Amino acid sequence: MIYRQIHREAIQEALSRSRVAVLVGPRQCGKTTLARELVSEDSVNYFDLEDPASLARIDQPMTALAPLRGLVVIDEVQRRPDLFPVLRVLADRKDLPAKFLVLGSASGQLLRQSSESLAGRMEQITMGGFSVAEVPEEAQRALWLRGGFPLSFLASNERNSMAWRKQFLQTLLERDLPQWGVRVSATALRRFWFMVAHYHGQIWNSAEPARALGVNESTIRHYLDLLTDALVLRQLQPFHANLGKRQVKSPKVYVRDGGVLHHLLGLETEKALLEHPKVGASWEGFVIEQILSTQTFDSVYFWATHQGAEIDLVLERIGTRTGIEVKRTDTPRITPSIRNALVDLELSRIAVIYPGAKRFPLSDLVEAVPLSCIGRGESLFP
Repeated sequence: MIYRQIHREAIQEALSRSRVAVLVGPRQCGKTTLARELVSEDSVNYFDLEDPASLARIDQPMTALAPLRGLVVIDEVQRRPDLFPVLRVLADRKDLPAKFLVLGSASGQLLRQSSESLAGRMEQITMGGFSVAEVPEEAQRALWLRGGFPLSFLASNERNSMAWRKQFLQTLLERDLPQWGVRVSATALRRFWFMVAHYHGQIWNSAEPARALGVNESTIRHYLDLLTDALVLRQLQPFHANLGKRQVKSPKVYVRDGGVLHHLLGLETEKALLEHPKVGASWEGFVIEQILSTQTFDSVYFWATHQGAEIDLVLERIGTRTGIEVKRTDTPRITPSIRNALVDLELSRIAVIYPGAKRFPLSDLVEAVPLSCIGRGESLFP
């Protein structure tokens, strides 16, 4: 059993400050298991909107929810977006007899609905699969290969893990997205998703996939946004500084879970992964997800210029701007891009994340930091 202590504490902190906590994450990442640690599924305060019995109970939502006391959990809320105005009314009661933990597997429309209806009353927590902070250090290579979805990571062997990921993709495309109102062919989205895997870690250009799939660029952008809203893709936005250099203005795209990426690329074993041309991009995406799931920042970007300078992450927090460079190498060093980023972006520090074991300075402002430090909860910028 792997306990999701980071997310459990985040939920408890959110509920101590706000009347409603919205926990979003992709399907099968462990949201329901975590919620059931807080409220038993047998409790009258637990509603699973994929369960016909729960749907029947909440058919008249005000009648069902108003008498409840304590913490109320509503799972898969994207199936009943009409609940958000009801939650606003219940969250505004003077005596505040109940608080609400709302779980959802989609981010875009779900969050727009919740933010509009629950403005000033809610706090959002984003949850992914297991992170390096939640698994033993010796299991980090398996986490990279299999990904963080619990049933994939904990599978008895690589074949069973890969089979689970195949079923996950099929279920999302053929059942979940249509249930959420998506009117796009599952076959088209599957072909697009396989194509995105080959762009993983690259600057996005809609023109090439549009030509390959025989559709226009706006359709391709729609596909990209759909899978981003389903929390299985990440669009990392570019940072723009006031420079005389031409800067990249398109996002980078990543398949958020490494195991899903490797399934899309047909990589079942660690040997196959290490021999594949995308191994560096895969490890970069894996590290970025670990950082974003275990660290807190106000804003996150990447930066690149058309002259070739780039840095993987630009992080802003409380008036401080720092950088992250991800290098899958035994001997990290300061590159011209790191020097340019320090000067052009006025970064206070840069951490170079690498797969080694020793933390050491590369200069006064640049430090080599092992990935294992993130797993141990150490600060990237002491």
